[in-house]
Amino acid sequence: MEITQLDIEEAHERIKPFIHKTPVLTSKTLDTISGVDIFFKCENFQKIGAFKIRGGMTAVLSLPQDKRKKGIATHSSGNHAQAIAYAAREVETKAYIVMPNNSPHVKVDAVKGYGAEIFFCEPNQQAREKKLQEVVEKTGAAFIHPYNDHRVITGQATAAKELLEEIPSLDFMMTPVGGGGLLSGTLLSAHYFSPSTLVYAGEPEGAADAILSLKNRRIEKAPFINTIADGLLTTLGDKTFAIIREYVKDILTVSDEEIIEAMRLVYERMKIVVEPSGVVPLAALLKNKHLFTGKKVGVIFSGGNVELKRLGEWF
Repeated sequence: MEITQLDIEEAHERIKPFIHKTPVLTSKTLDTISGVDIFFKCENFQKIGAFKIRGGMTAVLSLPQDKRKKGIATHSSGNHAQAIAYAAREVETKAYIVMPNNSPHVKVDAVKGYGAEIFFCEPNQQAREKKLQEVVEKTGAAFIHPYNDHRVITGQATAAKELLEEIPSLDFMMTPVGGGGLLSGTLLSAHYFSPSTLVYAGEPEGAADAILSLKNRRIEKAPFINTIADGLLTTLGDKTFAIIREYVKDILTVSDEEIIEAMRLVYERMKIVVEPSGVVPLAALLKNKHLFTGKKVGVIFSGGNVELKRLGEWF
């Protein structure tokens, strides 16, 4: 299935009643530090605190009424879990969420708050999928993948669409990359709505599967997992990778120290809360200023769901 420009436009119209049109913020200080005109699309102000509601809501609204009746199931460490829990509540059905037992408490509490039933599993992909299969067999719920789903990708594309409508003629856009839903959606929006805009992704060194996959032209797992960017621990899917491989300019990796420094700048200078995963593209921009000097760059802050008690560890 190819995602068309019309698919993105129709999805955007469909989900508008359920999402915020998030603000685009600027910072003279960060522009001066970077030598770049940066426009921050603040999905940390989105409903559920992350862009994931766009894809989750798009996928849930795409389900026929009879498919919704038995509920909706997914596996997620947090933000997609919240998105599906919220979307299920909006269409008055049940949500069944498989979460790793080390998921941030702030995200677990939010999922419970939206009325979902949570099933915990060991923190690895195999355990997630096994537990999910059990839940689906028991409930008959419809499974919506966190990112490797064309409906989800189409919804995620609406964030970049909004950014390009507000700030046309961007030279570059940047997103984080984990499973690739936001990145692939952003790539499609750039392709359809602003073909001259190039897209880079930021990725943690401690979960560097996407850059490895791009280099080897096949989906690879990260050689090791060790990063504070808990939202970016997943491996690319075949649907997201196909889009990324075709359209992405490059993937830039950053260390946890560079992520923390970017968070510090955002907290101190912009006075807003962005989670570690969300500042990864800014960290990548600051590390590679020479690529963007004097240009207009849109940076998507993907979310703001921070475990506040961890701030003392990072700063």
